[in-house]
Amino acid sequence: ESEMPLRQRNDASPHRVPRRDRYRLQLRPLNPDHKAPGTKDLVYLEPSPGFCEKNTRLGIPGTHGRTCNDTSIGVDGCDLMCCGRGYRTDTMFVVERCN
Repeated sequence: ESEMPLRQRNDASPHRVPRRDRYRLQLRPLNPDHKAPGTKDLVYLEPSPGFCEKNTRLGIPGTHGRTCNDTSIGVDGCDLMCCGRGYRTDTMFVVERCN
């Protein structure tokens, strides 16, 4: 092998070939009214498990019976936390001693 010319030895060795976007994916939002994700956006390739129903295998307690805030539009809000099942409102009066 050492008697082989250098160019011939290099031609036979494995080398990397540029990929030229062979695996580049074009991501589109599921809802066409939303904008496509940018280069700095976090994109999930698999759907997350449902958190509304109890799933002991995944350790998900579900949302049934949890306390929610009916005036909140955040993650603690009843509309989101109750997963569209509806909810019962209980009114509580709390009496606290002032200093």
